[in-house]
Amino acid sequence: MKQETRACQSCKRQFTIEPEDFDFYEKIKVPPPTWCPECRTKRRLMFWNQNNLFRKKDALTGKEIFSTYPEEANVVVYDHDYWWSDKWDPMSHGKEVDFSRPFLAQVQELNLTVPWPAKSVQQMVNSDYCNQVSRDKNCYLCFNGNDSEDSAYGIGFTTMKNCLDFYTSARSEYCYELFDVGDCYQSFYLVGCDSSRNIWFSKDCRNCQDCVGCVGLRNKQYHILNQPYSKEEYAEKLAALNLGSYAANRAFYARVKELWQKMPVKFMHGIQNTDVLGEYIYNSKNVKYSFGVYDGGENIKYSQNIATNIKDSYDYSNWGLNSELIYDSISVGENCQNIKFSFDCWPNCNDLEYCLCCHSSSNLFGCVGLRNKQYCILNKQYSKEEYFALRDKIIAQMNAMPYTDKEGRKYPYGEMFPAEFSPLAYPEATVCDYYPLTKEQAVAEGFLWREPNQREFQTSMNASDLPDHIKDAPDSVFKEAIACSECKRAYRIIPMELDFYRRFGIPLPRTCHNCRYRERLKFRNPIAWYERQCACGGGKSQAPNTSAKGGSASGGKSQHENTVAHSHGENPCPNVFQTTYAPDRPEIVYCENCYNAEVA
Repeated sequence: MKQETRACQSCKRQFTIEPEDFDFYEKIKVPPPTWCPECRTKRRLMFWNQNNLFRKKDALTGKEIFSTYPEEANVVVYDHDYWWSDKWDPMSHGKEVDFSRPFLAQVQELNLTVPWPAKSVQQMVNSDYCNQVSRDKNCYLCFNGNDSEDSAYGIGFTTMKNCLDFYTSARSEYCYELFDVGDCYQSFYLVGCDSSRNIWFSKDCRNCQDCVGCVGLRNKQYHILNQPYSKEEYAEKLAALNLGSYAANRAFYARVKELWQKMPVKFMHGIQNTDVLGEYIYNSKNVKYSFGVYDGGENIKYSQNIATNIKDSYDYSNWGLNSELIYDSISVGENCQNIKFSFDCWPNCNDLEYCLCCHSSSNLFGCVGLRNKQYCILNKQYSKEEYFALRDKIIAQMNAMPYTDKEGRKYPYGEMFPAEFSPLAYPEATVCDYYPLTKEQAVAEGFLWREPNQREFQTSMNASDLPDHIKDAPDSVFKEAIACSECKRAYRIIPMELDFYRRFGIPLPRTCHNCRYRERLKFRNPIAWYERQCACGGGKSQAPNTSAKGGSASGGKSQHENTVAHSHGENPCPNVFQTTYAPDRPEIVYCENCYNAEVA
């Protein structure tokens, strides 16, 4: 089919369906979407709580337990262990299809009666305050990760050990304050670094060691602020920085960030890719308009935060792990295939449509909470022949009588659940981290808004009263309820944390773990693409101009003197690209060739 432009049913903006998109929709036997990619993403992300932990009453015992969903959420929850036991049967909630009513309304009624597990965890050891995690040991407030030990305050991770305060990081040990970091050891305050050890306050460094305050280095040692020193000089200057002092630490970090702005950035974050257009894409092929695709993505479009051997999928958010043919679904993965319009279905699932919280099952349509089942509709068992005949009849009915949400938007077969089906409000769901909205904006777009109902604990001291230097921190500090310098809510320094700070000479934090997470999020680019021209002007970066579609070519407030001759000589680089760096941002944005010339 030819390219087609349509108006989004939700935001009314125009979006394009490419011939390759039509081919995919035909392959998995679904109609083209009526919502644009951004509105589809927001709708999915409304169902996912990545890093909040609430208290909610267990529907069986009435006891207050830790939960993915707050007390105000309209879903029923059971304690995790009881939910996974054989002491109850979700099939007892099964119901016949009522063809006089919209099918999705019947799925939602089922969804509100079948209990959900309070948390989504498996094979955990001494890690009660974690969620969306697998096989963690001795971890605290860690979310959306796996296979880690003795760590705290991590989000989006794998195989971390003895680490604190990390986001989208992997395979690292004895590290602190990380964003987009991999394979590092005993390193602190890093952004976009990998395969390094004993480095501090560094960005975009590879295979480095014993470096402080650096950016864009490769295979270097004994550098401070990108300047080389002897081993002895390096040790002397590092000691003089006095990084265990909070005041000195923060002042030096401010200097480092100024240096970071003077170094060009590559138009996208990613390595070892073929034919990709996106951000944070690694070791992938034919990935378009996607954000966070790691290790083996192939033929992916409009997807976010998926990893490890994911193929032939569109509109897929969160997870991966040997999965394929996933469409408009979220938090499904681990050996899954042909999953459509579903949430929280894993592992070893195939041929699921409009399902929630189903596991190790196949050929389910509109089911909730099932395990090890097949050929079920609305949690009612059918024969194989009955199942497929009824499925076809329901799809025809969904098109003839689509569900209509409170905003008047229709949901025929081919559209994911309405956001109003989610038990989460906008500030509670991960969507607010990717698309920050005010209450008024969220409500105008049809999302539920609920003010956080967080418990407030009486504080015993202000963060400003903490000792400036870590060497002066008393053993009793972990008994204090400290008032965060940003949000003013109480937080604590846990024993493993205090031991870590003392061991590596890191000052006590003045903000709570949530505010520290918000600071790390500032390093992450948004899900938005702009067409821009490479900012390399030949011998140095260009001054701002409007030669590229979308605005300024460099968008920077400073200029960079190139260190080597580039392939285009003294003439401005002609390369144009799609990037998540908006034209008004301060970074100097280079194409891949010019960037590689500067950091090699």
